Amino acid sequence: MRSQTVTHSPDAAFRAIADPTRRALLDLLRTEGSLAAGHTAQSFAISRPAVSKHLRILRDAGLIRERREGRHRFYEVDAQPLAAVDKWLESYRVFWKRKLTGLKTFVEREHAREAKSRKRD
Repeated sequence: MRSQTVTHSPDAAFRAIADPTRRALLDLLRTEGSLAAGHTAQSFAISRPAVSKHLRILRDAGLIRERREGRHRFYEVDAQPLAAVDKWLESYRVFWKRKLTGLKTFVEREHAREAKSRKRD
């Protein structure tokens, strides 16, 4: 097998995971490990050519690796390109953490105020 250095666009990872079938394929490969293309296709209620197309898109985005053994193709997850997605999501994690911390503070203040009000009555 020849050695190749391929640089994948971060946008390719975003486009690839935009489709629910491709996310399901990634989940299957993540949990099951290396799987033959035929076994992968049996796990979905879509045609084998449709699964092959999704696998090709994931491979082209660098999210899975393909290994050939004779006539069989095996696929496994390569999560490295998801680092760009994770980096993009980090700002939203910070945003929601601040929002949830603010909500928690508000609810605790309201609860304390209501408890104080009940004690007076």
